[in-house]
Amino acid sequence: MHFSKTYFFISILGLFLSQGSLAQVRKSIKSGSFSVPRVSHRKAKVMCPIFEASQYPYQGIGFKVGDPFALSYKFYPSKHWSFAVDGGKAASGLYNKYYRGLFNGLAKRDTLSTDPISSQKSTLTYYSHKVLSDLFLEAKFLYQWDASKISKGLMLYGGAGWQWRNTQIKYEYNYQQAGSYGEDRFGNFTINRFTFGPVVLAGFEYSYFSLPVSAFIEVEMYTDALVDPGYHRFQGGVGLRYIF
Repeated sequence: MHFSKTYFFISILGLFLSQGSLAQVRKSIKSGSFSVPRVSHRKAKVMCPIFEASQYPYQGIGFKVGDPFALSYKFYPSKHWSFAVDGGKAASGLYNKYYRGLFNGLAKRDTLSTDPISSQKSTLTYYSHKVLSDLFLEAKFLYQWDASKISKGLMLYGGAGWQWRNTQIKYEYNYQQAGSYGEDRFGNFTINRFTFGPVVLAGFEYSYFSLPVSAFIEVEMYTDALVDPGYHRFQGGVGLRYIF
């Protein structure tokens, strides 16, 4: 009788342990099936880790379209400071009215004073002009600050710099020569106009992409300090830079 009870309890204990063991195996298999969660393609997109505080300095090279169209280089020595250099071509079409307004002064200075028959010209009238080249170079220092509270990857910036411009313009005109009884004649002259001046600017840069690039928009105001002191012109554009 004692042997039967002992055998009964051993059998119950063995059955309990075997069930527990099977339960543990099932649980581990079930847990293993969820070890790699399923993530949608949209959520699995990995953003490029640029502009991290511990990784400065950075550099960027790219382009800007607008006024002007330019190749753009930017150096980021620290989180808040940067230095940029742009070089390219101004949007000459936006300056047509301004260049036409320069005609009278340029004609007197560059044509009538040097033309051997200028003393015989009684009337000189603008006919047309063509911008042969309109190049610029600009260097600027910028202060930037994090605007990730507005949108992740967004930076705002402002700064100042200096711009050099060289423009070559061909003017065409007609005139009446003294003694010609009102007969119109045509002439032309070409001028090289080099000038420079300060710029102030503001913009924002966005870099939360899956590639190491940043997009930016900026607006600046240029002031002529040499040829036409006090002349102001708003400029601006949008662009992309590859960051490395």
